[in-house]
Amino acid sequence: MTVRHPCQAGLFYAGTLNTLKTQIERCFTHKFGPGRIPKVLENSSRSIIGLVCPHAGYIYSGPIASHAYFKLAEDGSPKTVVFFGPNHTGLGGALTIMNEGFWRTPLGDVEVDSEIANKILLETNMIDVNASAHAFEHSIEVQLPFLQYLYGQSFKFVPICFLMQDLLTSREVGEAVAKVLMEKDALIIASTDLTHYESQESAEKKDNIVINAILNLDEEKLYSNVESYGVSMCGYGPVVALITAAKTLGVKKAELLCYKTSGDVMGDFSAVVGYASLALTK
Repeated sequence: MTVRHPCQAGLFYAGTLNTLKTQIERCFTHKFGPGRIPKVLENSSRSIIGLVCPHAGYIYSGPIASHAYFKLAEDGSPKTVVFFGPNHTGLGGALTIMNEGFWRTPLGDVEVDSEIANKILLETNMIDVNASAHAFEHSIEVQLPFLQYLYGQSFKFVPICFLMQDLLTSREVGEAVAKVLMEKDALIIASTDLTHYESQESAEKKDNIVINAILNLDEEKLYSNVESYGVSMCGYGPVVALITAAKTLGVKKAELLCYKTSGDVMGDFSAVVGYASLALTK
């Protein structure tokens, strides 16, 4: 059995079971969070197809990310979650997936959905199987504890890591995933932070342009805005893939759940990072 061990436990998030649960609950009850602990609605007819979530350390972006997971809890329990995350390390190939094994966090092990992963591989030759690309990457790992807090071990997941993020490639990944997830009880999460290390004023202006493109479900505009305005958003390819897939899967609207910067959270507005949570629904 392949086990991918956590590389960020004790760094981006708390490293033990009880402290991590407490930290997640504090994200939900934080002044920038939803304000209360979520309760999963059982037997719900799910409408959320996709989420956009930030992936910084929980002390920075956790309260903003918690809005996405609070909204998800109210929507029910997906059986499979497909993650699109950027590759910050440069390790592995251009587009990589893990198609077997488990990922471990302090809250336990989560199983990779081999059936879904292998079907995605059959739909596109753009993605390679490569565990090394995922070994030290944080963008997907930091999302898992929130899901485990809500659902325990009742879900499986598929991690796809984007080093290559051009428009055509990202669209192809989104189209392939949409074909596989058609009629499935599945969710797609695009993991990204927005503007990096600019002034609060600059970050807010650039991030507003990006968020508006997502709200309009316009992946081409998102991509062109990132290039035209020099937006240092790290996961634009994952979001392009999400929007592409979501429209095929019947999404009609996108909703901004929360936007803040590290400056809002920590009080230093000189060089901030932007964080947003959005939900894409049928």
